Amino acid sequence: MTLAVLTVLPLAAACGTEQADGGSVAAERSVTGIHWSVDSVTVDGTTHRAPAGANVTIEDGKAAGDYGCNHFNAKVAFEDGALRLSDTTTTEMACGERPMAFERTLARTLTAGALKTDVTDHRLTLTTDDGDTVRLTEEPDAPLYGTKWDITSPSPTGDAHLVFDRRTGKVTGSLGCNKVTATATVRDGHITLGAPATTRMVCDTSLMKTEKTLLGLFDGTVKYALDHRALTLTSENGKTTNAVAAE
Repeated sequence: MTLAVLTVLPLAAACGTEQADGGSVAAERSVTGIHWSVDSVTVDGTTHRAPAGANVTIEDGKAAGDYGCNHFNAKVAFEDGALRLSDTTTTEMACGERPMAFERTLARTLTAGALKTDVTDHRLTLTTDDGDTVRLTEEPDAPLYGTKWDITSPSPTGDAHLVFDRRTGKVTGSLGCNKVTATATVRDGHITLGAPATTRMVCDTSLMKTEKTLLGLFDGTVKYALDHRALTLTSENGKTTNAVAAE
């Protein structure tokens, strides 16, 4: 009888370990590789609404995001269906009192210890041992096609933007001064842009300088990279153009 008990106990322990590990794996899979927009933080029964831009993405054992003012990075470990942030670093920008107050609340809650995870209908809830919660919503990546990509560099002046159209196989937009259109063939992480057709307006020197730089993207092939709501175009000579999805 004693031998039977001694034999069963290790099996039960192993089974329990498997379940715990399985819960951690399931939790990790359900939250990683997703851009989560922070909706609110509830502490001691009081809910604080997040400012625009508060977000977090968890991937490869790391978390990166924005508290609503400052950017942050941290290490992430999963255990027993929960996640834990550690070794957090942040930028040190100053914002208005409201976003800074929210930032302090969110930062404290995210680093309070193990955070139980619950994902339902593209919404994530992180819960501390004290019952405080951070509520987040999955924010999908912006598609290459149909999105108005506002140029942020070089020299984000004027209304420089590009829009790729799958149906017509063209890109249209503005170079900051003149409107532009060209063929655009997307394949294997690259975009082959045809010779540009533009209007003929003359603007101030800064706009024309930006326009000249952007014209260098055309009549050639550029490499493109999408990162949530950011687009990077890299020309054959290694120069980059950055853009963000318009709100």
